[in-house]
Amino acid sequence: MTAENPSGVVLDNFDTSVRPQDDFFRHVNGTWLKNTPIPEDRSRYASFTELADQAEVNLRQIIEEATSATDRAEGSDAQKVGDLYRSFMDVKAIDALGAQPIAQDLQAIAALESKEAIVQHLGHLQSLNITAPIGAYVDQDSKKSDEYIVKFTQAGLGLPDRDYYLNDGEKFETIREGYLEAIEDLLTLAEMPNADRAATAILALEKQLAEAQWSRVKSRDREATYNKVAWGALGEAFKGWPWDAFAQGADLPASGNVIVRQPSYVEALPAILAETPIETWKHYMAFHVIRDAAPYLSPAFVDRHFAFFGKTLSGVEANRPRWKRAVSMVESALGEMVGKLYVARHFKPEAKERMEILVANLLRAFKVGIDGLEWMGPETKAAAQEKLAAFTTKIGYSDEWRDYSALTIRAGDLFGNRRRAIEFEHQRNLNKLGQPVDKNEWFMTPQTVNAYYNPEGNEIVFPAAILQPPFFDVEADDAINYGAIGGVIGHEISHGFDDQGRKYAGDGNLRDWWTEEDATRFQERAAGLVDQYNAYSPLDKMAVNGELTLGENIGDLAGITVAYQAYQLALDGKEAPVLDGLTGNQRFFIGWAQCFRGKYRDAELSKRLLTDPHSPMEYRVNGVMKNVPGFYDAFELKDGDRLYLPRAERVKIW
Repeated sequence: MTAENPSGVVLDNFDTSVRPQDDFFRHVNGTWLKNTPIPEDRSRYASFTELADQAEVNLRQIIEEATSATDRAEGSDAQKVGDLYRSFMDVKAIDALGAQPIAQDLQAIAALESKEAIVQHLGHLQSLNITAPIGAYVDQDSKKSDEYIVKFTQAGLGLPDRDYYLNDGEKFETIREGYLEAIEDLLTLAEMPNADRAATAILALEKQLAEAQWSRVKSRDREATYNKVAWGALGEAFKGWPWDAFAQGADLPASGNVIVRQPSYVEALPAILAETPIETWKHYMAFHVIRDAAPYLSPAFVDRHFAFFGKTLSGVEANRPRWKRAVSMVESALGEMVGKLYVARHFKPEAKERMEILVANLLRAFKVGIDGLEWMGPETKAAAQEKLAAFTTKIGYSDEWRDYSALTIRAGDLFGNRRRAIEFEHQRNLNKLGQPVDKNEWFMTPQTVNAYYNPEGNEIVFPAAILQPPFFDVEADDAINYGAIGGVIGHEISHGFDDQGRKYAGDGNLRDWWTEEDATRFQERAAGLVDQYNAYSPLDKMAVNGELTLGENIGDLAGITVAYQAYQLALDGKEAPVLDGLTGNQRFFIGWAQCFRGKYRDAELSKRLLTDPHSPMEYRVNGVMKNVPGFYDAFELKDGDRLYLPRAERVKIW
């Protein structure tokens, strides 16, 4: 522990005028909330973004060293990183090109003459990560997790969610009007004819797609979205969509099995395809090519794209500085290449060692917790313990770094570099088909400030960049670390047992291992959590969606509960020291609250309430604490306190 801050508690962030029993989020973070403005290039600011900013600065140094290196042999890491970064930073060259980088794409679309050709080209666009009505990607088969399979999912919208097209009210009408103007302006910048009429037709087509789409809540259902179909039967199951043409455009194998995630949506596509004129489809594709490319074209495109997609949709006041966007570009194309250097400089081996101890203690506490569940029968408990014992943990970074030798990066060719990086990634994923599942693969780079649970791999993953204060401090007292990173570890473990993760067995396969009675009791408790979060309304006429956020809310509640148990086990009957006038148990809960300090612009919060499976940060603290008995004991909550819930109304799941 450090002499300056032995407890790990950041007292300067506290607002002691707010009682912890009434609003723990503001008690711990209130002064930070009052004194910390959201940067003009951010839609929110939080502990996560503070760490991401620092990681970005660290990456900039690594990247700029590669850029200025004198021994940059062709094909070397330094050559690829340096030339990619410089190609983004060369605004003069980019401006001189105007819309030229997408001229061939737009000409190819203009030449299309049949609906089958339209569908083939839609397949091609989605393989380039350009919006199309169907997205196709390679993933593990949820019922045969040792195999890869192609999955089809609904897509095709330029706005963040179907609700933006369908919801009434001035807020959504204003956004739709702004989107219509943005479509027209971007088409005009690319010198597309009849931009006003084309924009109206594009918006109408996207609204049709939105009307057919599933809600985000329904699309969370792992059983409803598992619909396996043999390739040869697709034409019969979903008549009227030229599947072979789509596969040809997307370079997909027209064989084997696929999974269709939202079948009723796919069933609706043939009618939309037939009723929509070819010219409208061409306008639609041209716009999405332009929209996708705009941040990488001349400043006129960049500024118009940002004005709507940054400012209107998220409330961001200014675009991110160009160097930050350049760093993001390098990360997206060469993430593990720069990640390897990031780890060598910024990740301490002792952090991994201490994390391994924390994870082991969290797993031990979860094991004890399962045995103590009063609502679960012995048969389901045994299956839950079997799944828990099969968990895999990954900490810091991958043991096998990605090979980028097949990716060509050329000096002064920003658009070509980006396109080749996308094609490289698309091919890398296609190459998985027919191969054994790579259990060493990471789905986040080590410089990512986040963590995740992968149900098909039954694994929890903690990248290096999150393993620093306020989440993790190798110098700090146990209490703060168990409440902070311990809670995050518990959160990720709990995703294996949330409303969707519980549907997977220990081998990563989607399989029901619950007795009917225990499943019913679980669902009843989960419904109580849905009701609690539905009641939280951070914006006028907009509330948290308790069903959309259920998995993350279960993760938060179960995570902090099991972390608290792990902390008690770690104390081994000893009394924790009082530091900064706070008991060990109080510091534990403060650790969690410090992790989730943060604030949003209203437009961003509005978007997240519709699209984000995580609750706003305030409720990730206060909403959880209402249900945790240890919090009541640590801060002596009593009836009348704002965070007090009668015992019968508190939710306990894990």
